[in-house]
Amino acid sequence: QVQLVESGGGLVQPGGSLRLSCATSGFTFSSAAMSWYRQAPGKERELVARITRAGGGGTNYADSVKGRFTISRDNAQNTMYLQMNSLKPEDTAVYYCNAVGVERLRSFTSWGQGIQVTVSA
Repeated sequence: QVQLVESGGGLVQPGGSLRLSCATSGFTFSSAAMSWYRQAPGKERELVARITRAGGGGTNYADSVKGRFTISRDNAQNTMYLQMNSLKPEDTAVYYCNAVGVERLRSFTSWGQGIQVTVSA
């Protein structure tokens, strides 16, 4: 079955950096559109960054993270990354990995369990 497992979160000071990873299995990773979402306490889940399938590899970002975050994918390792630089307290949230694709002629959307990122002095 489709599995997404996030890692790399934790506590970091303002201005610091973290790199999130999303290890995947159970589907054709190179054919899936992959995204990072986040949800802060009391707020709705929001899109942080998205990267399209391997062929195009186009990306888009939330305005709040442009220039600070970089999404990437390693199709050989079936893994997606989010490099987060110049972190701010308002980046504190649970970050979720998301995959959207087609497997055996059936479309799917799958989520990881989420990982906490806390930006605080």
